This record gives sequence, C-alpha cells and structure tokens, in this order.
Amino acid sequence: VSLNASLSHCPNVAARQKPFFLNYFSYNQVFDTLRPKMSLGTKGSSSSGFENTSPPEDYLNKINEVRTLLGPLTGKSSEYCSDAAITRYLAARNGHVKKATKMLKETLKWRTQYKPREIRWEEIAREAETGKIYRSNYTDKYGRPVLVMRPSCQNTKSPKGQIRFLVYCMENAILNLPDNQEQMVWLIDFHGFNMSHLSIKVSRETAHVLQEHYPERLGLAILYNPPKIFEPFWKMVKPFLEPKTCNKVKFVYSDDNVSKKILEDIFDMEQLEVAFGGENSDSSFNFEKYAERMREDDLKFYGNTPVSSTSAHFTNSDSEVSDTEMKRLDDIPDEKIKNGTS
Repeated sequence: VSLNASLSHCPNVAARQKPFFLNYFSYNQVFDTLRPKMSLGTKGSSSSGFENTSPPEDYLNKINEVRTLLGPLTGKSSEYCSDAAITRYLAARNGHVKKATKMLKETLKWRTQYKPREIRWEEIAREAETGKIYRSNYTDKYGRPVLVMRPSCQNTKSPKGQIRFLVYCMENAILNLPDNQEQMVWLIDFHGFNMSHLSIKVSRETAHVLQEHYPERLGLAILYNPPKIFEPFWKMVKPFLEPKTCNKVKFVYSDDNVSKKILEDIFDMEQLEVAFGGENSDSSFNFEKYAERMREDDLKFYGNTPVSSTSAHFTNSDSEVSDTEMKRLDDIPDEKIKNGTS
C-alpha cells in the first residue's frame, strides 16, 4: 500500500521507458544495489551478485531531487532518465544526490557525442567475426543477459573500434533485458589466452565506460580459468575499478569444485555451454547466425533506417539530448550542482 501511495508523488510514471514502479520485483532488484551503500542494513554478498530486499521509501525523494537538479528533459534524454536509471546513478554515488546528478549529466553529454544507439551491426561486424564478444542465447537463472567474452579471439588493433563494439554489445544486452531485470552477466573465457591479447589502454577505457556511463548494469563478471600470467595484469587493472565493481568479479576454475559452484548457483547447467563446464554443446559461436540475429535486433529496436559510422560520430540529427538541452546542461555550473540548485 505504501508503495502505491508513493506513486502519486511521481509525475509521468506511465510515460517512462519501462513500467519500473509497476514492477515490484524490478524495483526491489535495483534497490538491492543501493542497500549496502546507503547504510540501510546490509546483507552478506551472494556469489550470484543478486539479492532481493525491500526498497527504501525515501529513495523516491532522492529520485525527484535529481530530476529537479537536471531540469526539464525532452525526447530521448527524458526516456533515458527513467526512475530505474536515476536509481542506478544514485547507487553508483552512494546515494549522494548532487554527485549522482553530475554523473548523469556527463552521461547525457556522452550519449549525445558518442551516439551509442546509432551504432549498427554493419559498422562493428568486423570486430565480431571471431566471437570475442557476443550475447549468448541463454540467460542466467535470474533472467540476466550473458555477454560471453574471449580475449584470445582478439582480431583487431584499434582501441576505438574495440570500445565501440563493446558499447554496441552493452546496448544490445540492455535492449534485450526482461522487464524484471536491470543487469547483465559477463562470462569471460581465458582458453588460449596470452598477454598479447590484452591492452591496458582498452581495459582502462572499458572500466571508465562501464562505471561512468553504465552504472549498476554489471551484475557479475566471471573470469573462467584465468592463467597465472593474468595475475600481474589484474593487479594493474584493479586500481581502475571501484571497490563495488571489484566485488562483482569472480574467479572460477574448472578444477576447483568450490569456485565451480558459482556457475552452478546462477546458471542452468543444461543451458550453459560446454566451454564453461555446462552441458549445452549447441551454443558455440557461429558468425553468420549471430550476424543474422543482430541484424534482426537492429531492425526490431531501431527500425529500418541504417546509420553510417560517419553520421554516428559526427552528426547531431538524432541526438540522445537535443542541442538546446545540451547547451542547458553545459550551462549548469558544477558549483550549482554542488549547492543543489540549477
């Protein structure tokens, strides 16, 4: 009853991208990420990266405070700033309204300039040929999409191209989220790995994009059979990660029954592919079939209007934030955000 009553204070709920507050499970699931950070009572962390608790009512007020600081939004920026999205940014900044607002403002500007929703399969298909990143055809037990990553399948040398491909995969996974889910799982296979397959620069940029522009989208990252030579690299990369992100990284070894239980806890082993100790021998990567699947997704989510890589980088015809809004966001001094005014 109290949740329904609080809805009356949230304008335009029905107009938002997902019926976030109408889906109690989803509401709880996102607030699970907030609970430990807000000192509202903590629980032991689960190996699945997934817990279910009751949402704190006062977070509705924080969401509205962020909206007030941002000011009026229209079009795609309004759709992006759903209650669920604002909640994730609040979680990433420990419930601090002004810091979350500043972070969200930076993401709106980044989405205007980078245009992640204008990336199409044809632009990044070259990066995908070897199956170094792909969305699996199964989810975990919680319905979270799974991005399979294989560093040994690295086939290009352009950091910009590799990051753009990652962003495409992230956006595709988000668009395929079920209504009751806000996060995804990364399943990283180290078979055939050597240090030439990784780049500090790309890893640092990956951490930046993930943490600054996709906060709370990663539910769990499973590193499967990382070799000893990966340890020095992990020590170099770890400082780029926030503590909460580090806590989502789990090391799993095929010869260690204790760590293997992590996979058994979150996956149906009949669906999980054989490469990760599962029983599914039909889920290996096939580029032609995957390309068809991604083209179908592009058509489903974006319609029949292709966007070239040139327009994706340099035009403003279909920005995530309008030119007027972009100027207004730029005009909000950081000092005003610090002071809680706009």
